[in-house]
Amino acid sequence: MASSTQKPSSSSTSVRKYQFEVFLSFRGEDTRNNFTDHLFVNLHGMRIKTFRDDQLEGAEEIKSELLKSIEESRISIVVFSKNYAHSKWCLDELAKIMECREEMEQIVFPVFYHVDPCDVRKQTGSFGEAFSIHERNVDAKKVQRWRDSLTEASNLSGFHVNDGYESKHIKEIVNQIFKRSMNSKLLHINDDIVGMDFHLKELKSLSSDLNDIRVVGIYGPGGIGKTTIAKIVYNEIQYQFTSASFLQDVRETFNKGCQLQLQQQLLHDTMGNDVEFSNINKGINIIKARLDSKKVLIVIDDVDHLEQLKLLVGSLKWFGIGSIIIITTRDQHLLGEYGVDISYKVEQLHYKEAIQLFSRHAFKQNVPKEDYVNLSNCMVHYAQGLPLALKVLGSSLHGMAIDEWKSALDKLKKKC
Repeated sequence: MASSTQKPSSSSTSVRKYQFEVFLSFRGEDTRNNFTDHLFVNLHGMRIKTFRDDQLEGAEEIKSELLKSIEESRISIVVFSKNYAHSKWCLDELAKIMECREEMEQIVFPVFYHVDPCDVRKQTGSFGEAFSIHERNVDAKKVQRWRDSLTEASNLSGFHVNDGYESKHIKEIVNQIFKRSMNSKLLHINDDIVGMDFHLKELKSLSSDLNDIRVVGIYGPGGIGKTTIAKIVYNEIQYQFTSASFLQDVRETFNKGCQLQLQQQLLHDTMGNDVEFSNINKGINIIKARLDSKKVLIVIDDVDHLEQLKLLVGSLKWFGIGSIIIITTRDQHLLGEYGVDISYKVEQLHYKEAIQLFSRHAFKQNVPKEDYVNLSNCMVHYAQGLPLALKVLGSSLHGMAIDEWKSALDKLKKKC
């Protein structure tokens, strides 16, 4: 990797709508039918929507539609090959890409395909030969813009393809792009997480380098934080899989009679498009047929009946080698019925973590206010280490006077 850093994404970038995940810039006569084609196919295979200009270069001016495609891409990959700089078309593309990086914080990855990054940076070698021609035929201002773009792009962190199997280099590039792509699809998790390091120590070590399919169960009472833990694990490891799906509130959705909706969501998340079918039996057959060779990560959240699992992840034979299925439930027995490999019990928060979480909601700080310490301890005792109860109780008491706290505590005692 060349040494440099990308600009950090801003909040405005994260909400921007993109037509493409990746824009591929390349010199057609150098790499269209080999390296770039294989890269495009592998990106597509990972469900990374990629724009590749299939028109041959030749026009004097780059088309406005192409410029629009660059603007509508989250990431640009620029394949610098021997004759890249001989193409005015490619240089105009690059100038536009670097403009989008500056103004829209687009992510740019250079690929140095059998070229020396120094030649790109300083416009020497074949790049120097190209510019000796451009300087005689092109406006000086435009030539300087091209030079600046090449220098800036060559200083970015990128990939060197000089020797070894190209398939290995392509895999590395696709994995990096996939990680970046997944960052835009991370599940939302509240900022007030407390005590998760204790819970996640085992689960975050899950590896997708498996020769089989692994099923993990997370169980514990309602409000203990099972869904939050599953979300964190999902965000941590999803980039390792071909596809991923998080099906939340399965119990509630089934109770509403929306089983079909869950099957359709699973297929949409893992296949990248909507699949229409009229009944759950057809849904089962489609899931089996479409996912049997895919390495997928699937989270089935808040399950209370085995039938729910049968309709969504009925058999491990439905999925490809290396897949991981995570199930959250209040019922440990249910995990045994399904045949879970690893069961993880979520324990209550310890006192130190519980008082911290409660205080964040009751006082907007990590510890209780001095006059409220004893009352806070009583409240935490009644919450019994359940994160949801601590949040709700703390929020309900925020801003109240001591007398109001005492009154709330009396009511809690009467209920217990």
